[in-house]
Amino acid sequence: MTQLTTAGFHHVTLVCRDARQTIRFYRDILGLSLVKVTVNFDRTDTYHLYFGDPAGTPGTLLTFFEWPEAKRGRYGVGGIHHVALGTRDDDTLLMWKRWLTENGVRVTGPYDRGYFTSIYFTDPDGQVIEIATDGPGFQIDEPANALGRNLMIPPESRFPEGRDEAAIRAKTWTEPIDAPTEAMRLHGIHHVTGMTDDLDAAHDFYTRLLGLRLVKMSLNQDDPDTRHYFWANYDGETVAYGSDFTLFGWRDTSPRAREGAGQTHHVAWRAVDEDELHSWREYLLGFGHEVTDVRDRKYFKSIYFRTHDGLLVEIATDGPSFGIDETELGSAVQLPDWLEDRRDEIVSSLRPLI
Repeated sequence: MTQLTTAGFHHVTLVCRDARQTIRFYRDILGLSLVKVTVNFDRTDTYHLYFGDPAGTPGTLLTFFEWPEAKRGRYGVGGIHHVALGTRDDDTLLMWKRWLTENGVRVTGPYDRGYFTSIYFTDPDGQVIEIATDGPGFQIDEPANALGRNLMIPPESRFPEGRDEAAIRAKTWTEPIDAPTEAMRLHGIHHVTGMTDDLDAAHDFYTRLLGLRLVKMSLNQDDPDTRHYFWANYDGETVAYGSDFTLFGWRDTSPRAREGAGQTHHVAWRAVDEDELHSWREYLLGFGHEVTDVRDRKYFKSIYFRTHDGLLVEIATDGPSFGIDETELGSAVQLPDWLEDRRDEIVSSLRPLI
């Protein structure tokens, strides 16, 4: 059986309670483009919002189901701890800290993670979001052609006992930020970090089934008793941007993730086209996984299955893309053809966005 390898993330889907509040945060504060307003095709009385770069490029997309009555979710084993978005360098990271703080968002960091520097905050529903610099990269402590071969122990200065938290809190951009600048533009999904209670099973899943490779074995720099492993699309020389999935290795007695507001619903990986998607489905079925049939999501087609520890995973095609039904992306509620005859009913059931 020929090994398939995903190019990286397609999108991450999260749960929110209030679409208007989510738009204000991700579009107006984080500067992402609202590229599509539609409904959850499986639950048509709820919005499905898509944010990303202006073209809605796979790998830049965060999407949201609006579930107004959803209980608060909880991260845990089989779930996602945080989603990281990329920024250029330490200067733009500090600009983001200043801008977010001035807009009432509580920010922690910047923290030197070695491979990147990052800040953390939560969105209005409580989802942990990280903004991380593009570099310096995984090659700082291992050769670029030999990543992930040894357990790399970070220096004491990166662990809580070695940090000067007062100095970290005080560090920010010196000038006010009137609005996110072009230099600050977020580059898409930098990495996604989840939790598992079996790193060996995770390694088998992500390497054998998704074709990713282990690029770093290290420790959680906020909890040095916990291992932190990184997988990515890696050709032996270069790690593809937007493909870095990381896991904290928790104890087998750790709590399980709970679906709800402020939690990631699923993580979607890329397939080039529908032919490749069918190949993925047959490939996964060949390893005994339960996989859905191919679902038509209008802007892409996809399949769904679960990881060894319960995380819902999607593989989605790169096309046909978000421009197939409007030239000004995100300007109106769009529906697939099979729901158009119910437009009045569906749209009237949605809460106004203005």
